[in-house]
Amino acid sequence: MGLLDGKVAIVSGIGPGLGIELARAFAREGADVALGARTESALREAAAEVEGHGRRAYWKRTDITVPDDCRALVAGTIEALGKVDILANNAFAYPPFLLIEDADFTTWQGSFDVNLFGTLNMCQAVIAPMKAQGGGAIVNVNSMIQKKVLPYQAGYAASKGALTAATRSLAKELGAYGIRVNQTYMGWMWGPPVEGYVNGQAEALGIPREQVIAEITKDIPLGIIPDDADCANAVIFLASDLARVITGSGLDVNGGEWMS
Repeated sequence: MGLLDGKVAIVSGIGPGLGIELARAFAREGADVALGARTESALREAAAEVEGHGRRAYWKRTDITVPDDCRALVAGTIEALGKVDILANNAFAYPPFLLIEDADFTTWQGSFDVNLFGTLNMCQAVIAPMKAQGGGAIVNVNSMIQKKVLPYQAGYAASKGALTAATRSLAKELGAYGIRVNQTYMGWMWGPPVEGYVNGQAEALGIPREQVIAEITKDIPLGIIPDDADCANAVIFLASDLARVITGSGLDVNGGEWMS
């Protein structure tokens, strides 16, 4: 028995790292999974993973900044899989890493378009079918960066901070319809993107990988970079009935690096 037996989940932002781990985790816990992203190869790979767990998969190339794409993904999911119980919003985009005093704020727009408005496009698309079936769960993948503020990342932090406010507002608006809306504040996550960063830093600085990792983990009480798969489990929890009385909440998933 899985935590999500009989459920249908949509996951956006399928790609290396957390995206494909979410697809695996939802399938492992018994859900059929619909997948959205701009890269067809990533979608095909994730669909094969889902089907390898004995679950049904549906995928559609989706740009979440385009409302029609989001509506088409949801409509296709309902046609192929019968319903939508869960939406996990994972897609994200970074603006250039610059100090605010040096930033061209027009370059922040792309990050806001994905991290805030794109996420809300997906939320809008599932609200009507979730209302019609009497409930559902939305989990927005947020970031620790808006809490543990760092130089050069103000644009990304601002877009994620706006997402926090929107998530809480949605939870207030949709609670009466049995739709829960929560978010996870992810920190460092060990997977292909972070592994690539670690390898790049080690090569650029001429130091061992272990030294780069030690610099990251010195601020993490658990002493590890949390694995993508473990971070995906936090999303599963909030999507499951174990969290059926939790809405408008944010869960820190960072090994204790930031405690709010």
